[in-house]
Amino acid sequence: MISRRKFSALLGASLVSQTYSSCNATERGLVGNKVVSTWNNQKANKVAMEQLVRGPQYLLDAIEKGINYVEADPNDTSVGYGGRPDREGFVTLDACIMDKDGRAGSVTYLEHYMHAISVARKVMEETPHVILSGDGAAQFASEMGFVQKDLMTEESRSAYYKWLEKAEYQPKINVERHDTIGMLALNTDGDLSGGCSTSGLAYKMPGRVGDSPIIGAGLYVDNRYGAAVATGLGELVLRQLSSFLVVELMRSGQSPQKACEEAIFRIVESTDVSEAQVGLIAMNRSGKVGGYSIHPGFNYAITDDKSSLLKEAPSYIN
Repeated sequence: MISRRKFSALLGASLVSQTYSSCNATERGLVGNKVVSTWNNQKANKVAMEQLVRGPQYLLDAIEKGINYVEADPNDTSVGYGGRPDREGFVTLDACIMDKDGRAGSVTYLEHYMHAISVARKVMEETPHVILSGDGAAQFASEMGFVQKDLMTEESRSAYYKWLEKAEYQPKINVERHDTIGMLALNTDGDLSGGCSTSGLAYKMPGRVGDSPIIGAGLYVDNRYGAAVATGLGELVLRQLSSFLVVELMRSGQSPQKACEEAIFRIVESTDVSEAQVGLIAMNRSGKVGGYSIHPGFNYAITDDKSSLLKEAPSYIN
Protein backbone atom coordinates (compact mmCIF):
# COMPACT_ATOMS: atom_id res chain seq x y z
CA MET A 1 0.00 0.00 0.00
CA ILE A 2 1.39 3.41 -1.00
CA SER A 3 2.10 5.86 1.82
CA ARG A 4 0.52 9.32 1.98
CA ARG A 5 3.97 10.93 1.71
CA LYS A 6 4.89 8.91 -1.35
CA PHE A 7 1.49 9.53 -2.91
CA SER A 8 1.92 13.28 -2.38
CA ALA A 9 5.38 13.19 -3.94
CA LEU A 10 4.12 11.27 -6.95
CA LEU A 11 1.16 13.61 -7.34
CA GLY A 12 3.44 16.63 -7.16
CA ALA A 13 5.79 15.18 -9.77
CA SER A 14 2.84 14.41 -12.02
CA LEU A 15 1.53 17.96 -11.74
CA VAL A 16 4.96 19.40 -12.51
CA SER A 17 5.25 17.11 -15.53
CA GLN A 18 1.79 18.11 -16.76
CA THR A 19 2.55 21.79 -16.25
CA TYR A 20 5.89 21.44 -18.11
CA SER A 21 4.20 19.62 -21.00
CA SER A 22 1.44 22.23 -21.07
CA CYS A 23 3.99 25.05 -21.18
CA ASN A 24 5.89 23.34 -23.96
CA ALA A 25 2.68 22.82 -25.93
CA THR A 26 1.77 26.46 -25.43
CA GLU A 27 5.22 27.53 -26.54
CA ARG A 28 5.01 25.33 -29.62
CA GLY A 29 1.64 26.80 -30.40
CA LEU A 30 3.12 30.28 -30.39
CA VAL A 31 5.93 29.32 -32.74
CA GLY A 32 5.00 29.37 -36.42
CA ASN A 33 6.83 28.10 -39.46
CA LYS A 34 9.82 30.23 -40.39
CA VAL A 35 12.60 30.03 -42.97
CA VAL A 36 15.75 32.14 -43.03
CA SER A 37 18.34 32.07 -45.81
CA THR A 38 21.46 33.91 -46.86
CA TRP A 39 21.20 36.58 -49.55
CA ASN A 40 18.09 37.41 -51.58
CA ASN A 41 16.60 33.94 -51.63
CA GLN A 42 12.97 34.76 -50.92
CA LYS A 43 11.85 32.46 -53.75
CA ALA A 44 13.78 29.60 -52.21
CA ASN A 45 12.20 30.43 -48.86
CA LYS A 46 8.78 30.26 -50.47
CA VAL A 47 9.53 26.79 -51.83
CA ALA A 48 10.65 25.72 -48.36
CA MET A 49 7.53 27.17 -46.75
CA GLU A 50 5.36 25.17 -49.15
CA GLN A 51 6.83 22.07 -47.55
CA LEU A 52 6.57 23.33 -43.97
CA VAL A 53 2.87 24.09 -44.19
CA ARG A 54 2.25 20.43 -45.00
CA GLY A 55 3.21 19.57 -41.43
CA PRO A 56 6.11 19.52 -38.95
CA GLN A 57 7.37 16.21 -40.37
CA TYR A 58 8.36 17.97 -43.59
CA LEU A 59 11.08 20.05 -41.95
CA LEU A 60 13.97 18.39 -43.80
CA ASP A 61 12.02 18.43 -47.06
CA ALA A 62 11.72 22.19 -46.63
CA ILE A 63 15.49 22.57 -46.38
CA GLU A 64 16.17 20.23 -49.29
CA LYS A 65 13.57 21.59 -51.70
CA GLY A 66 14.34 25.22 -50.85
CA ILE A 67 18.02 24.74 -51.58
CA ASN A 68 17.26 22.62 -54.66
CA TYR A 69 15.58 25.70 -56.13
CA VAL A 70 18.82 27.68 -55.95
CA GLU A 71 20.98 24.76 -57.09
CA ALA A 72 18.92 24.55 -60.29
CA ASP A 73 19.13 28.30 -61.01
CA PRO A 74 21.75 28.92 -63.74
CA ASN A 75 21.84 32.60 -62.83
CA ASP A 76 23.31 31.88 -59.42
CA THR A 77 26.99 31.50 -60.20
CA SER A 78 27.99 30.30 -56.72
CA VAL A 79 25.69 27.29 -56.34
CA GLY A 80 24.89 24.18 -58.35
CA TYR A 81 24.12 24.48 -62.07
CA GLY A 82 25.95 27.47 -63.52
CA GLY A 83 28.37 27.61 -60.63
CA ARG A 84 31.84 28.87 -61.53
CA PRO A 85 34.45 26.13 -62.02
CA ASP A 86 37.86 25.70 -60.42
CA ARG A 87 40.96 26.90 -62.29
CA GLU A 88 41.11 23.62 -64.22
CA GLY A 89 37.56 24.13 -65.52
CA PHE A 90 35.73 21.62 -63.33
CA VAL A 91 32.59 22.53 -61.38
CA THR A 92 32.78 20.91 -57.96
CA LEU A 93 30.07 21.21 -55.34
CA ASP A 94 30.01 21.13 -51.54
CA ALA A 95 26.92 20.77 -49.35
CA CYS A 96 25.74 19.66 -45.94
CA ILE A 97 22.51 19.17 -44.05
CA MET A 98 21.77 18.76 -40.33
CA ASP A 99 18.52 17.84 -38.65
CA LYS A 100 16.82 18.39 -35.31
CA ASP A 101 18.25 15.17 -33.88
CA GLY A 102 21.85 16.14 -34.57
CA ARG A 103 22.24 13.85 -37.57
CA ALA A 104 24.33 15.28 -40.39
CA GLY A 105 25.36 14.48 -43.94
CA SER A 106 27.84 16.14 -46.25
CA VAL A 107 29.46 15.93 -49.68
CA THR A 108 32.62 17.67 -50.80
CA TYR A 109 34.21 18.07 -54.20
CA LEU A 110 31.22 16.48 -55.92
CA GLU A 111 31.22 16.61 -59.74
CA HIS A 112 28.40 16.14 -62.26
CA TYR A 113 25.47 16.14 -59.80
CA MET A 114 23.47 19.34 -59.52
CA HIS A 115 21.57 18.75 -56.27
CA ALA A 116 24.43 18.37 -53.83
CA ILE A 117 22.14 19.02 -50.84
CA SER A 118 20.02 16.01 -51.82
CA VAL A 119 23.08 13.79 -52.04
CA ALA A 120 24.19 15.10 -48.63
CA ARG A 121 20.81 14.15 -47.18
CA LYS A 122 21.20 10.64 -48.56
CA VAL A 123 24.64 10.41 -46.93
CA MET A 124 22.97 11.28 -43.63
CA GLU A 125 20.06 8.88 -44.02
CA GLU A 126 21.56 5.93 -45.90
CA THR A 127 25.15 5.60 -44.66
CA PRO A 128 26.98 5.34 -41.32
CA HIS A 129 29.15 8.31 -42.36
CA VAL A 130 28.90 12.08 -42.23
CA ILE A 131 31.09 13.11 -45.19
CA LEU A 132 31.68 11.57 -48.62
CA SER A 133 34.08 13.28 -51.00
CA GLY A 134 35.14 13.42 -54.64
CA ASP A 135 34.83 10.22 -56.66
CA GLY A 136 33.35 8.40 -53.67
CA ALA A 137 30.59 11.00 -53.34
CA ALA A 138 29.88 10.80 -57.07
CA GLN A 139 29.75 6.98 -56.99
CA PHE A 140 27.34 7.14 -54.07
CA ALA A 141 25.15 9.68 -55.90
CA SER A 142 24.97 7.33 -58.88
CA GLU A 143 24.05 4.40 -56.64
CA MET A 144 21.27 6.49 -55.11
CA GLY A 145 19.79 7.12 -58.56
CA PHE A 146 20.85 10.72 -59.11
CA VAL A 147 21.33 11.72 -62.75
CA GLN A 148 24.55 13.26 -64.01
CA LYS A 149 24.48 16.70 -65.61
CA ASP A 150 26.95 19.08 -67.22
CA LEU A 151 26.99 21.87 -64.64
CA MET A 152 28.60 24.45 -66.94
CA THR A 153 26.33 26.87 -68.77
CA GLU A 154 27.25 28.92 -71.83
CA GLU A 155 27.67 31.92 -69.55
CA SER A 156 29.88 30.17 -67.00
CA ARG A 157 32.00 28.58 -69.74
CA SER A 158 32.46 31.96 -71.42
CA ALA A 159 33.41 33.57 -68.12
CA TYR A 160 35.94 30.82 -67.48
CA TYR A 161 37.62 31.26 -70.88
CA LYS A 162 37.82 34.99 -70.25
CA TRP A 163 39.37 34.35 -66.83
CA LEU A 164 42.00 32.13 -68.45
CA GLU A 165 43.36 35.13 -70.37
CA LYS A 166 45.01 36.40 -67.18
CA ALA A 167 44.30 33.53 -64.76
CA GLU A 168 44.38 35.86 -61.76
CA TYR A 169 42.73 34.66 -58.59
CA GLN A 170 41.27 37.12 -56.11
CA PRO A 171 38.14 36.55 -54.00
CA LYS A 172 35.70 39.43 -54.30
CA ILE A 173 33.46 40.78 -51.56
CA ASN A 174 29.70 40.38 -52.11
CA VAL A 175 30.07 39.28 -55.73
CA GLU A 176 26.72 40.04 -57.40
CA ARG A 177 25.09 40.04 -53.94
CA HIS A 178 24.94 36.27 -53.70
CA ASP A 179 27.15 33.41 -52.61
CA THR A 180 26.62 30.15 -50.76
CA ILE A 181 22.96 29.34 -50.09
CA GLY A 182 22.56 28.68 -46.38
CA MET A 183 19.07 27.97 -45.04
CA LEU A 184 17.58 27.44 -41.58
CA ALA A 185 14.00 26.33 -40.96
CA LEU A 186 11.76 26.21 -37.88
CA ASN A 187 8.49 24.28 -37.70
CA THR A 188 5.45 24.61 -35.47
CA ASP A 189 6.88 22.07 -33.02
CA GLY A 190 9.81 24.40 -32.38
CA ASP A 191 12.22 22.07 -34.19
CA LEU A 192 15.13 23.33 -36.28
CA SER A 193 17.10 22.02 -39.25
CA GLY A 194 19.51 23.57 -41.72
CA GLY A 195 21.39 23.13 -44.95
CA CYS A 196 24.14 24.69 -47.01
CA SER A 197 25.17 24.32 -50.67
CA THR A 198 27.83 25.96 -52.86
CA SER A 199 30.12 25.58 -55.85
CA GLY A 200 32.82 27.26 -53.80
CA LEU A 201 35.14 30.06 -54.77
CA ALA A 202 35.32 30.73 -58.50
CA TYR A 203 38.58 29.50 -60.05
CA LYS A 204 39.76 27.95 -56.79
CA MET A 205 42.66 25.50 -56.68
CA PRO A 206 41.61 21.95 -57.58
CA GLY A 207 40.71 20.06 -54.43
CA ARG A 208 39.84 23.14 -52.39
CA VAL A 209 36.98 22.65 -49.94
CA GLY A 210 35.55 25.56 -47.97
CA ASP A 211 33.43 25.81 -44.87
CA SER A 212 30.05 25.04 -46.43
CA PRO A 213 30.10 21.22 -46.12
CA ILE A 214 31.83 21.18 -42.74
CA ILE A 215 29.55 20.68 -39.74
CA GLY A 216 30.31 23.37 -37.17
CA ALA A 217 31.87 25.69 -39.74
CA GLY A 218 29.36 26.37 -42.50
CA LEU A 219 26.38 25.01 -40.55
CA TYR A 220 25.45 23.88 -37.08
CA VAL A 221 22.15 22.91 -35.46
CA ASP A 222 21.46 22.21 -31.80
CA ASN A 223 17.72 21.80 -31.44
CA ARG A 224 17.80 22.82 -27.79
CA TYR A 225 19.21 26.28 -28.47
CA GLY A 226 19.36 27.29 -32.12
CA ALA A 227 21.00 27.00 -35.52
CA ALA A 228 23.45 29.05 -37.56
CA VAL A 229 24.83 29.14 -41.08
CA ALA A 230 27.68 31.04 -42.75
CA THR A 231 28.51 32.54 -46.14
CA GLY A 232 31.55 34.31 -47.52
CA LEU A 233 35.24 33.40 -47.49
CA GLY A 234 35.21 29.87 -46.12
CA GLU A 235 38.79 29.81 -44.92
CA LEU A 236 37.98 32.43 -42.27
CA VAL A 237 34.91 30.52 -41.12
CA LEU A 238 36.82 27.23 -40.95
CA ARG A 239 39.48 28.69 -38.68
CA GLN A 240 36.91 29.83 -36.14
CA LEU A 241 34.17 27.17 -36.56
CA SER A 242 31.86 30.15 -36.68
CA SER A 243 28.48 28.41 -36.90
CA PHE A 244 29.25 26.18 -33.92
CA LEU A 245 30.44 29.24 -32.03
CA VAL A 246 27.21 31.11 -32.73
CA VAL A 247 25.12 28.23 -31.40
CA GLU A 248 27.32 27.87 -28.33
CA LEU A 249 26.89 31.58 -27.63
CA MET A 250 23.12 31.15 -27.89
CA ARG A 251 23.41 28.22 -25.49
CA SER A 252 25.09 30.54 -23.01
CA GLY A 253 22.11 32.90 -23.23
CA GLN A 254 22.98 35.33 -25.98
CA SER A 255 20.40 36.34 -28.58
CA PRO A 256 20.90 35.22 -32.20
CA GLN A 257 21.92 38.77 -33.11
CA LYS A 258 24.50 39.15 -30.35
CA ALA A 259 25.85 35.67 -31.04
CA CYS A 260 26.43 36.49 -34.72
CA GLU A 261 28.14 39.73 -33.76
CA GLU A 262 30.47 38.03 -31.31
CA ALA A 263 31.41 35.35 -33.86
CA ILE A 264 32.28 38.02 -36.43
CA PHE A 265 34.37 39.85 -33.81
CA ARG A 266 36.36 36.64 -33.29
CA ILE A 267 37.21 36.55 -37.01
CA VAL A 268 38.11 40.24 -37.17
CA GLU A 269 40.37 39.95 -34.13
CA SER A 270 42.41 37.14 -35.65
CA THR A 271 43.03 38.11 -39.28
CA ASP A 272 43.13 40.85 -41.92
CA VAL A 273 39.60 41.24 -43.22
CA SER A 274 40.10 44.29 -45.41
CA GLU A 275 39.42 42.23 -48.55
CA ALA A 276 37.32 39.43 -47.07
CA GLN A 277 33.64 39.06 -46.33
CA VAL A 278 31.83 36.68 -43.99
CA GLY A 279 28.14 36.79 -43.19
CA LEU A 280 26.35 34.84 -40.46
CA ILE A 281 22.68 34.23 -39.76
CA ALA A 282 21.14 32.44 -36.79
CA MET A 283 17.73 31.47 -35.44
CA ASN A 284 16.71 30.12 -32.04
CA ARG A 285 13.79 27.87 -31.08
CA SER A 286 11.50 30.80 -30.36
CA GLY A 287 11.96 32.06 -33.92
CA LYS A 288 14.21 35.02 -33.14
CA VAL A 289 16.64 35.74 -35.96
CA GLY A 290 19.98 37.52 -36.15
CA GLY A 291 22.45 38.39 -38.88
CA TYR A 292 25.81 40.14 -39.04
CA SER A 293 28.76 40.50 -41.43
CA ILE A 294 32.26 41.92 -41.66
CA HIS A 295 31.52 44.41 -44.46
CA PRO A 296 28.29 46.08 -45.57
CA GLY A 297 26.38 44.43 -48.39
CA PHE A 298 25.31 41.13 -46.86
CA ASN A 299 21.57 40.54 -46.71
CA TYR A 300 19.30 37.68 -45.75
CA ALA A 301 15.70 36.64 -46.35
CA ILE A 302 13.19 35.92 -43.59
CA THR A 303 9.89 34.23 -44.41
CA ASP A 304 7.12 33.15 -42.05
CA ASP A 305 3.45 32.24 -42.31
CA LYS A 306 2.44 35.86 -42.82
CA SER A 307 5.20 37.70 -44.67
CA SER A 308 8.59 37.66 -46.35
CA LEU A 309 11.27 40.32 -46.19
CA LEU A 310 14.84 40.95 -47.22
CA LYS A 311 16.95 42.40 -44.45
CA GLU A 312 20.28 44.19 -44.70
CA ALA A 313 22.64 42.84 -42.07
CA PRO A 314 24.54 45.30 -39.88
CA SER A 315 28.29 44.99 -40.24
CA TYR A 316 31.48 45.40 -38.24
CA ILE A 317 32.98 47.72 -40.88
CA ASN A 318 30.64 50.51 -41.97
